[in-house]
Amino acid sequence: MLSRIAGALVPAVGRLTVSTDARAEFAPGSIVVANHTSLADPAIVLAALHRLGVEPVVAATAGLWRVPWLGRALTREGHIPVHRNSARAADTLDLAAAALADGRVVLVYAEGGLPRRRDATEAPPEAFRSGIARLSHRTGAPVVPIGQAGARRVASGGTAKQVAGLATAPLRRPGLHVHVGPPVRLTGDAAARTAQAYTAVTAAWRTACWCRCLAMLRR
Repeated sequence: MLSRIAGALVPAVGRLTVSTDARAEFAPGSIVVANHTSLADPAIVLAALHRLGVEPVVAATAGLWRVPWLGRALTREGHIPVHRNSARAADTLDLAAAALADGRVVLVYAEGGLPRRRDATEAPPEAFRSGIARLSHRTGAPVVPIGQAGARRVASGGTAKQVAGLATAPLRRPGLHVHVGPPVRLTGDAAARTAQAYTAVTAAWRTACWCRCLAMLRR
């Protein structure tokens, strides 16, 4: 449901383009890691994956499960609530590992939150948390890095600015780009694995920025 809704709505708020590395693939049981810059980018990434025929399980903030109709839909489709800084934090790892074992593709955001800056410019991903290292070590799953650029042109800043951005996006039609990099196998200790994932996602983000700029120049 989430992928289909995103696939229908995102083209209405921006000009979405998608690129993939020649070696990119989504093997069953892959972990997809994307940079997180805006409340809008999960929908943008889901819309891009939908175009590529991939409908992942999403690890998302547990607060979404408190929305009655949305919570039921998320549970029904097997999406994973992230309970940060609580006794239930380990549940996220267990659920993600189970989904990967079933051959599902799992989308995670390793930064663990949104940047606090209020401008709409692009910037490299913020530091990754250790969850991606623990999940890859436990499951042996490959990591598919995704970089997205342009989401902050849809929504960024304070609440009023975000609402205004979403309301005017269909008129402004900001350029959005998602790039899928080649899968990587994380190795070493937790710090090394985290650094490898960060490097791969940052490289995908840089490619997404270049592709977005080129697409805007061609308009």
